[in-house]
Amino acid sequence: MSVCYDKLWKMLIDKRMNRTVLKDKAGISYNVLAKMGKEEPVSLESLHKICKTLRCDIGDIMEFVDDKIDV
Repeated sequence: MSVCYDKLWKMLIDKRMNRTVLKDKAGISYNVLAKMGKEEPVSLESLHKICKTLRCDIGDIMEFVDDKIDV
């Protein structure tokens, strides 16, 4: 399974907020955003800071997706 942050990027568009503003308001590092941009896992602490800032639940910003397996 892989992690997908498409919900977060959509939410930022809906709230007219860019990644830099989210980084500053949530108190997360640029490295966290870079990992998220590459669909890599980040710490639960970082996800909590983002959820707290956006006033949402973790399921509103990320999801786990099945990896495609070629048979």
